[in-house]
Amino acid sequence: MNFNIDQLSLRELTSLPISAEKRKQFLSNRRTAASVRRQAVALAENHGYTIEDLFGEQPAASPTRRKRRSHRKPIKVAPNYRDPENERNTWSGRGSMPRWLAKKIRFGHDATDFLIPGIAKPTARKTNSVGKRTVVKQKDLPTVA
Repeated sequence: MNFNIDQLSLRELTSLPISAEKRKQFLSNRRTAASVRRQAVALAENHGYTIEDLFGEQPAASPTRRKRRSHRKPIKVAPNYRDPENERNTWSGRGSMPRWLAKKIRFGHDATDFLIPGIAKPTARKTNSVGKRTVVKQKDLPTVA
């Protein structure tokens, strides 16, 4: 546990030795884990069980493995869209559309109006028709009367 003593208030500094003394007292009065384990095994045996019967075949507390992080750094992409009113508002065309651009589109502009001239190309729209609703006209079937 790391904390910066310089940032503690007077109240926190005065309570620090008191809480440390309480923790020290608690730890010194506590029985060791080995003695508690022996007592639990004896209690289970007195009732005709083993620890494995009660808790199953659990491996000893093994450290959990951390997931490996990818060592690849995300690729920095040049912006394709820029807000003419605020030069700091840019978007590369990846990810979700930023609020400033969505607001402009809602008010009638087109996203291509904000392309940076010379370097930017419009982002490709998905041409996949999966999930799109399509209207299929049915042929007129003769009615039987």
